[in-house]
Amino acid sequence: MFIQRPRILCVDDEPANLKLLEAILVPRGYDVIMVENGREAIEKIKEKNIAMVLLDVMMPEIDGFEVCKMIKENERFRNIPIIMITALRSKEDRVKGIAVGVEDFISKPFDQAEVLARIKMLLKIKDLNDRLNFAYANVNYLTCLGEEIIKSFNPLDFDFISCIDSIIHRIIRHADEMIEKPQVVIVYISNKSCHWYKYESLSQKLNRTLLEFDFDCGQCLPERSSSKIVFHNETKLVNSEFNSFIEKLKSINISVSNIVSYMSNEFCIFALNYGRNVTEYDASVLNSLVMQSLFLKSLSTQVKETDDAFAYTVQTLARAAEVNDEDTGNHIVRIGEYCALLAKHFGMSEKFVNIIKLQAQMHDVGKIHIPPEILRKPGKLMPEEFLKMTDHTIYGAKILGDHVRLTMAKNIALSHHERWFGGGYPYGIRGEQIPVEGRIASIADQYDALRNQRIYKLAFNHETTYRIITEGDERTMPHHFDPQVLKAFKETASQFEEVYEKLRW
Repeated sequence: MFIQRPRILCVDDEPANLKLLEAILVPRGYDVIMVENGREAIEKIKEKNIAMVLLDVMMPEIDGFEVCKMIKENERFRNIPIIMITALRSKEDRVKGIAVGVEDFISKPFDQAEVLARIKMLLKIKDLNDRLNFAYANVNYLTCLGEEIIKSFNPLDFDFISCIDSIIHRIIRHADEMIEKPQVVIVYISNKSCHWYKYESLSQKLNRTLLEFDFDCGQCLPERSSSKIVFHNETKLVNSEFNSFIEKLKSINISVSNIVSYMSNEFCIFALNYGRNVTEYDASVLNSLVMQSLFLKSLSTQVKETDDAFAYTVQTLARAAEVNDEDTGNHIVRIGEYCALLAKHFGMSEKFVNIIKLQAQMHDVGKIHIPPEILRKPGKLMPEEFLKMTDHTIYGAKILGDHVRLTMAKNIALSHHERWFGGGYPYGIRGEQIPVEGRIASIADQYDALRNQRIYKLAFNHETTYRIITEGDERTMPHHFDPQVLKAFKETASQFEEVYEKLRW
């Protein structure tokens, strides 16, 4: 892989001088661009990645002082060193050159050794300045990236592959940037299965392809090491720990001139072919990005595990409440599914839909305090027994308490027996005094109660249940329900039937 040689722009209106500079510089490994006037020099600087300018003073149209001033006033190009090659020797001319930003002067006729020495020295200074600016830019970049993560990070929706895509997008090569970025990035991810991916920029768009690649990253890791960050340039790649990896890449037509890598047994990232020598700055940037991503992955995993534990606790509590009730099996799961159907149909947020799907399962958790003989009574309840039964809503709210994560569950437990025009329990509230989640759960609970067999009644089929809810009978009337919820039920009734049949047992 070709590494870009330092590109020197030579500006002189005398072709003989340009030919002489070319003869001096090209054999020493420099890439030379020659122009004969200042206007063309400015255009070349905009088009090419110029490392240095050798500039004549006396030129037609735009002289060397003006060209230098134009370069130094441009923030993108101001760090390009300029050597002014001139026959002018007066103090005033040198002061004028310094004032417009010239780094050094060489007098005509010039000495070859002097030219090479001054070029080498200024290029070294430029390289150090570029590294410093690169480091500073990346400190700012990492700070901004951290702020973006804090604002947008959702641990429950976190996807590691998408996160890696974002990292590669930020470090992959872009032609309009002054500092060359890697042309190819290879990523290894070991999860339930192992995958290798190749990233490259094609037409300014990031392209990710799955590689048919078999390589054990552990071969590049020292014994007892869990991870490491490494960078190597071409000369040091020979006989390095990457020999077998590089040979493997060659087999799929990927050559390597330099490499910056993070390696562990579970995740590896190899940034290749920067078009320049890589440094510890490149390694530190890659390491910082990887550490951020692995931290987010770890945090997301912990949050998801906690959320799974919370969901398991909710379902366990809900099932415990069924122990003395005839509603067993998948009743509580179906209630959650019905509520999610209605909430989604209403256009509620995905967050709301997910919460109600889980927390509606605790609608009857208060029944754990209701005597079994009441719950299992085969006949009609006596007034005092029915009054005792209505207390399950109050008990449910007390059991669920005031934790913010159980707010919806508490609202549902307390209000799912309230009626739109009043007359429900425990408080007889009506209309929009009833929380929307309670209004949704009310019709979901009624549908499932009618579908299920009870000690005192047979199970109704879907058509009969639909008719009772939408037309009414001696106990259930359409005006018991929020009209909008009832409308949504009518529009999703076929899906209610599908849920019931799917989760019948």
